[in-house]
Amino acid sequence: MKNPYEVLGVAATASAAEIQSAYRKLAKKLHPDLNPGDKAAEEKFKEVAAANDLLGDAEKRRRFDAGEIDASGSERPQHPYYRDFAGSQQGDRYADAAGFSDFMDQDDAFAELLRRSRQARANRRGPDLNYHLTVDLVDSIAGATKRLVLPDGGTIEVRIPPGLVDGQTLRLKGKGAPGAGTGGPGDALIEVEVRPDPRFTRDGDDITLELPISLTEAVLGAEVRVPTPTGDVTLTVPKGSNTGTKLRLRGRGVPRRAGGHGDQFVRLKVVLPKAPDPELESFVSGWKDKGYDPREGRP
Repeated sequence: MKNPYEVLGVAATASAAEIQSAYRKLAKKLHPDLNPGDKAAEEKFKEVAAANDLLGDAEKRRRFDAGEIDASGSERPQHPYYRDFAGSQQGDRYADAAGFSDFMDQDDAFAELLRRSRQARANRRGPDLNYHLTVDLVDSIAGATKRLVLPDGGTIEVRIPPGLVDGQTLRLKGKGAPGAGTGGPGDALIEVEVRPDPRFTRDGDDITLELPISLTEAVLGAEVRVPTPTGDVTLTVPKGSNTGTKLRLRGRGVPRRAGGHGDQFVRLKVVLPKAPDPELESFVSGWKDKGYDPREGRP
């Protein structure tokens, strides 16, 4: 351990008041609560606290000056960092307000800072916990309630708001780890992954569905059932529809934050029978296409 006089920056002939003043000045500069995450300042504060503990005690200082004890003191190991005093066999110097008496005579504000800091640690809010949840695309659009199984076997109910997007994080207040003392629990942060749907594709607030239709429905038109995220609806297929024809279902898309919904687009796809149909083949063989070219205009 370094010479305590050098640590405090005072001469060996310094008075008790000069030692106390030097200690308060360094403590206010190096205290860990004023330098969060600064390990160098924390180690320096330990040295300053240990030096003050030795020189601030008239009997220990006398014995040190007389060479009877070394800089660390013969009666105990090096002065531990004040955060570790609580519950130690050395005595809990900072367990109550009396532990801050060395600051109270002239630095009441700093002592109050230390007291509040210790109280805050004793009543610390619990940490947040992070989870991952996968939901279907339809649930992300229409909304749903899902049960998340936790690593410890417990479960929590997660409300999926309508219009949720892939990668969005939901916060469940008070569902995190418990806090200390009167500190409340932390929150559960749930990152949601949206599972793709083989029927729907999403583009912003709009969705698209490809709908197979028969040749008869395409030529003559028809009323057909179409799935949407909130249930089936009836759609009118116009006469003479073709593969690629896009129809709009207004307001059947994703809910918007500002209100309203996007649209659902239905892209038609004409599908012929899987098995050969002699009657259809006979009809087409005798049908006159009147010279139209389906590839007209293509490069």
